[in-house]
Amino acid sequence: MTRRAWAPRYVTAIALTDVAVIAVAVVVAQALRFGSDLESNDFGGVHGEPLLVMTVLIAAWLFSLRVYQTLDRRILGDGPEEYSRVATACLSVFGVLAILVLVLQLDVSRGYFALALPLGTVGLLVSRWAWRRQLSRQRSRGIGLERLLVVGEPQSVATVTDRLSQAPEQPFTVVGACIPIDTTARSAGRRSVGDAHVPVYGGLDDVATAAGRCDATTVAVTSPDALGHRAMQDLSWNLHQMDIDLLVAPGVADVAGPRMMVHPVAGLPLLHIDRPSYAGANRFRKGFLDRVGAAALMLALSPLLVGIALAIVVDTRGPVFHRSVRQGVNNRPFRMWKFRSMVPDAEALVADLADRDEGNGPLFKIRDDPRVTPVGRVIRRYSLDELPQLFNVLAGSMSLVGPRPPLPAEVATYDGRVARRMLVKPGMTGLWQVSGRSNLSWEESVRLDVSYVENWSIMQDLVILWRTFRAVVAKDGAY
Repeated sequence: MTRRAWAPRYVTAIALTDVAVIAVAVVVAQALRFGSDLESNDFGGVHGEPLLVMTVLIAAWLFSLRVYQTLDRRILGDGPEEYSRVATACLSVFGVLAILVLVLQLDVSRGYFALALPLGTVGLLVSRWAWRRQLSRQRSRGIGLERLLVVGEPQSVATVTDRLSQAPEQPFTVVGACIPIDTTARSAGRRSVGDAHVPVYGGLDDVATAAGRCDATTVAVTSPDALGHRAMQDLSWNLHQMDIDLLVAPGVADVAGPRMMVHPVAGLPLLHIDRPSYAGANRFRKGFLDRVGAAALMLALSPLLVGIALAIVVDTRGPVFHRSVRQGVNNRPFRMWKFRSMVPDAEALVADLADRDEGNGPLFKIRDDPRVTPVGRVIRRYSLDELPQLFNVLAGSMSLVGPRPPLPAEVATYDGRVARRMLVKPGMTGLWQVSGRSNLSWEESVRLDVSYVENWSIMQDLVILWRTFRAVVAKDGAY
């Protein structure tokens, strides 16, 4: 219990915060709609005690959060999945209440619920974000991490350990590995696996013993076929008695949970992976978010857009906007709008600067590009040169969130895997932009874009938009 002492405390803290946030939302909604008089016998048309109505609402709201398992330790700190469950629970409880009001023909104040729902939902999401940030800070100091023992073939173990070592925000610290015994027979206990140099604690028959030796809280099997069905069953029983979690890698990478479902067939737990969905209701929801969001941003940022345009006119001669041809969804070309941040003949100077290229893969990048104008240097630092892409979003050629819009010459080099980026609209921002931007390798940039295409969701888009704001303010990876 001491190895995972952080979990109960963290869950309890979130549970108490949920109660406090919901209670405050209900009370504030009452005060805003009806005033602070709780002695009145008329509560929005419901004859009875206001305190009773408020208590029932709070209890129903908390019950909905538990029904959707928003306190599941496995998803706490997970980001989109946790936020999605909280938002779904909030919408569900008010959906059920709306049905009850309609069926029972209750005369209830709609204004009261219209205030309580957004107040409570936003409050819960903000509180979960704050706790997630706290957990991330603790994990960066080595607190609140699951101690992970990785089991499987050396290559698959190395892949998992190296990937985890490159993602500091993930909840695991790899403390050991078990690989086939013939690779460790001569130097058991002294070998290491992967670039992270994870120590090997034994072979595939020593997993339970090794988990105890390295004080693991979780065991991840990366090569279940190497162990066999009977050994996997025995291992799950042994680890259950030791209060150790068991994870099994499905053999596919960058596929999110909503697309995966365990489908038992003849006693075999087969993993069903749904095809990515880019049409129907999903496309409508994403298009609605794009158009409404772009219109709202343009209205709010209109003074800034005009100010940047005037600064460019005063700074250097030439057009205010730069329009370059990019490839969009299904390889359809379009012209992407940007504020001009370079001298007018910048593209003609590329050949003279080829020896200074610092880009990744086919991208041309120079950290101190001499073609950039003084105003351009400022707007590029804060990514303000990309704001005119809101015109593209309104026109339907781009999305607020998506893969990076590629050049035609770049698309010509794509293989079958990379070409999947073209199944959705390119975005003003995306996983690539908020995970390091110009500091990432070409391979990592492609992996993040393909991962987004395979698993995109509205909640993930909202999280990426928030992370984009933070990355732009921090000027992370922009040059």
